[in-house]
Amino acid sequence: MSVAAVRRPALRVYAVALTAYVAAVFHRSSLGVTGVDAADRFHINASALATFSVAQLAVYAAMQVPVGVLLDRFGSRRLLLTGGALMVAGQLCFAVATDVRLAVAGRVLVGLGDAMTFISVLRIVAFWFAGRRNPLLVQLTGTVGQLGAVLGAVPLVALLHHAGWTPAFLTAAALGATVLLLVLVAVRDTPHAEHAAAVAPDLATVRRQLAAAWAQPGTRLGLWTHFVTQFSGSVFALLWGYPFLVQGQGLSPTAAAFLLTLMTVATLVCGPVIAHLCARHPFRRSVVVFAITAATAAVWAVVLAWPGRAPHWLLVTLVVVLAMNGPGSVIGFDYARTFNPVHRIGSATGIVNVGGFVASILLILAVGVVLDLATPAGRSTPPLDAFRWAFAVQYLLWGLGAVQVLRYRNAARRRYAADRAAVPVPAAA
Repeated sequence: MSVAAVRRPALRVYAVALTAYVAAVFHRSSLGVTGVDAADRFHINASALATFSVAQLAVYAAMQVPVGVLLDRFGSRRLLLTGGALMVAGQLCFAVATDVRLAVAGRVLVGLGDAMTFISVLRIVAFWFAGRRNPLLVQLTGTVGQLGAVLGAVPLVALLHHAGWTPAFLTAAALGATVLLLVLVAVRDTPHAEHAAAVAPDLATVRRQLAAAWAQPGTRLGLWTHFVTQFSGSVFALLWGYPFLVQGQGLSPTAAAFLLTLMTVATLVCGPVIAHLCARHPFRRSVVVFAITAATAAVWAVVLAWPGRAPHWLLVTLVVVLAMNGPGSVIGFDYARTFNPVHRIGSATGIVNVGGFVASILLILAVGVVLDLATPAGRSTPPLDAFRWAFAVQYLLWGLGAVQVLRYRNAARRRYAADRAAVPVPAAA
């Protein structure tokens, strides 16, 4: 069989799995540009609106380790199918909801299904492609997946304002159902029949693998890398960026959706660049992490300190810098891959994926609470100063994350040096 013949099935499986992740990002981000409409539909304030995203992200974060274990036991195909079905059900609930409880239940289902998607695609990459291609494909997965956020921005806003709430989210559910059928037809766990037929490990083995992944300093370095790089861009795209741009900065809904789309397009450009840097300089990945974190904190400082509303060029700069957050967080998964054997990739990746979403949950809640506290009584929308105080909370999370990345980078380097010293050097011939 030719190399091309072997490569075509791999590319087909990966393309469909990647499409499933694009759909998951679309479902995840669909609340971000509809937050203002959701507040009006359900007659809720900023703190209550935050519970929608918190419910979704809390389930996502809480399920990462269990999903990692399930992934090692049952494979990517089953989890992609289950996750896709749950997200379709969640969007159906959100489409018909007029009650806050049903709407929250819908976001919980979306978060549960989303939790099963990304790491399932990463496992497909690990099994279907050579190791030297993994860093680029992992970064490509995280980057191209953000096309889902493009679908969740301008097109969804246009459909929402043209057709209404229920038709817009019924369309989102139909899109998810179509992708689910593609996964059913095209995705397989592995190109090797013996691996596909392998008996799933027992629970004791799973617990040992999970403990071994956690004990590896490189896994925790990946977790804190994901924590410190992801939350600012994620929270901006998922919920609070749109209200900040419309209510705080006075942009039109179309202009705000355009900036969120620009953020996604910039992510598509940044991703390959960051992947190249990490592949070319694997021992300098933490330098990239610190650079992205510092740049994000610096641009936010200028935006928050600007007297009055920020000029458009500064808001464009902000979203372009925030676009680096997603690709930066993917470096955490590269740490999980390089410091763990392939049989516990699912567990290690699940641990890493908790980091950024825990940070995002904390920030979403904090922003909602501060906005309510800083909004004058009787005013229906938060003023710009309220948004300034709310987004200033980010600096606490950046400080914690940077300290932990530095700590576990040093620990991982010591572990790596010790492992290399323990390998006997063969005698000269």
